[in-house]
Amino acid sequence: MIPQIGRLYREYGIVPSIHGRRLVNLGPIEILKAHRFTRKFGDQVLRPEKTMAVLEALDAIQPGPASVDVARLVTRFDDAGGSYDEGDELKAFLRVELAEVLNGDASEPTDVVLYGFGRIGRLIARILISHQGNGDGLRLRAIVVRKGAEDDLKKRASLLRRDSVHGPFQGTTEVDEEAGTILANGTLIQVIYSDDPSAIDYTAYGIDDAVIVDNTGRWRDEEGLGQHLRAQGASRVLLTAPGKGSMKNIVFGVNGDDIAADDTMISAASCTTNAITPVLAAIDEAYGVVRGHVETVHSFTNDQNLIDNFHKGERRGRAATLNMVITETGAAKAVAKALPQLKGKLSGSAIRVPTPDVSLAILNLQLRTATTRDEINAFLRQTSMTSPLRQQIDFSESPDAVSTDFVGSNRAGIVDGLATQVNGDDNVVLYVWYDNEYGYSCQVVRVLERMAGVHPTILPVREPVAVDAAVAEEISAEAEAALA
Repeated sequence: MIPQIGRLYREYGIVPSIHGRRLVNLGPIEILKAHRFTRKFGDQVLRPEKTMAVLEALDAIQPGPASVDVARLVTRFDDAGGSYDEGDELKAFLRVELAEVLNGDASEPTDVVLYGFGRIGRLIARILISHQGNGDGLRLRAIVVRKGAEDDLKKRASLLRRDSVHGPFQGTTEVDEEAGTILANGTLIQVIYSDDPSAIDYTAYGIDDAVIVDNTGRWRDEEGLGQHLRAQGASRVLLTAPGKGSMKNIVFGVNGDDIAADDTMISAASCTTNAITPVLAAIDEAYGVVRGHVETVHSFTNDQNLIDNFHKGERRGRAATLNMVITETGAAKAVAKALPQLKGKLSGSAIRVPTPDVSLAILNLQLRTATTRDEINAFLRQTSMTSPLRQQIDFSESPDAVSTDFVGSNRAGIVDGLATQVNGDDNVVLYVWYDNEYGYSCQVVRVLERMAGVHPTILPVREPVAVDAAVAEEISAEAEAALA
């Protein structure tokens, strides 16, 4: 199965997954665990031979680039009474399901420059390198930093190679001091030293019509970010922080369709906004949100002090690794930029805690439609598996889950079903975990792909399913039995 997955990815740009869990670059044990994943929700374990049959049929029909959920295809084929013994029958079925991407032309590659190479910048670099595929999508060409030392290049490469939270880089890196480059798994990255975005000539390095991903957070308005567009070879800017003014703040999966071909400056919002907005969108559509409060328990970040020292912000000058620090968050208000119908309905606050990664958002919501704990959990579980938001929302019912279990999650947020509370008929409290570094970086890359017109079509398409109380109780009982 592994060579088949790799060939589909490299030759056709197909990303096979099982309920949103990518199979690309996984080992045998990880692939088998992905097959067993559906059992947690009361479904039967997906049989690997069925997955293999689908992968071989995909290779035969040769569709264009797409993110293909093999588990959903198997379920639909089984529901239709299909036979895996007849290869032609499966191929005909897939031609119908994947008609949207048959005979798709490969897209032109888009150059990407990372302006800044901190926590988010290095994770985006890792993701882009792992997504190289057949080379028709995003091409990481350069990073721009301020030179910090004589051995700066080696230090940058070392930080890419080793990470205390996310582990080692999966591959090899080579440094060419004379050329000023880092070669990572075959991706040649030019390191450019500059403190003036407008003064860089990217065309001198063979880079043109590039998307600049600003990871610095120094500029958040159109005037500041506009400096990038005055550089030779730069055409668009993506900000990895909440944008100010009229700038579009995109939470992929919710308002990604708002990205227009002529947009030159876009914000990917914040990690917290990305974590809570998809869940709020699903809940608002199904039940209606009257009002709510968002409390984020957030890991400390680089803008805090390790030990007590001066800081321009209130409380953030106190030692990050020793204290819980009450601070502000604009995430609740920022949700309205992606979901205008929730404007003025949400308040928010935050507490920074002494953990390096993974945060928790607590959503206290008053709903327009009455519900039960089992019903709303069943709805969110189904949403995480079969809806268009399945790349953004995950669902957990592990009784022993803690924050470190979600390091490396590629979803924007993970609903902790066992922590869900329903008080009365219309007051719901939801707990949403999120890897505020890696999960957010995955969302940034999805926005980047949409800006470049290379984001793979997600197939098959299935809308969220509303689950009535009787079915919800049955699903919940099955899930609890499976956990036991």
